[in-house]
Amino acid sequence: MSPRDARTDVRRLPEKQVRDLATLHAILDEAMHAAVGFEVDRQPFVLPMACARDGDHLLLHGSTGSRLMRALAAGAPVCVSVTHLDGLVYARSAFESSMRYRSATVLGTATEVAADEKLHALEVLTEHLLPGRWAELRAPRAKELAATSVLRVPLDEWSVKVGDGFPDDPDEDLDEPVWAGVVPMRVAYDDPVDAPDLRPGRPVPPHVSSRRPTAASGPHLPGSR
Repeated sequence: MSPRDARTDVRRLPEKQVRDLATLHAILDEAMHAAVGFEVDRQPFVLPMACARDGDHLLLHGSTGSRLMRALAAGAPVCVSVTHLDGLVYARSAFESSMRYRSATVLGTATEVAADEKLHALEVLTEHLLPGRWAELRAPRAKELAATSVLRVPLDEWSVKVGDGFPDDPDEDLDEPVWAGVVPMRVAYDDPVDAPDLRPGRPVPPHVSSRRPTAASGPHLPGSR
């Protein structure tokens, strides 16, 4: 089945499901980390990992000694979840209060990136997390490459769910004497801080300074400012 088809249906609030591949890509492209779920000896684990999309795959990387990396490379099923919070929804009751969010879940089986493709995969990951940085860095050493595993999860089975509305209070609550609305949220970056052992004459490069003082994330949602 083509990755353009969302094969996993959302059961809870299905009206919030989005089946558009571009929306999946946008959510993954904005994500710097994901929650990765897997099972070892009937014990479930969910661990945070850096991630990056590379075409129709999601890249994950970690130590070759990691239990997670070993299990996934051996073919253990994996669930990767990404969520962006875009706002707090203040309703007239706790029951109706909620959040604005964009979430994506990818299910499948990971494969290990081959040795001759690992350097490219690490460049993709680095440029996603630290745009403009790869060209400045020294080349990875052989022992560093040997100690690092990169996994590729195909975007074949996925679901996307988006909550972007206002409070959905029942009519009988509209006269309650409380405020209702949305408080938008965004990601912001503070000014860069020099490492204590930074040598003189190393100014903050433009690709780093361009991230300050703020960098908004997410779409412009109704009512956001």
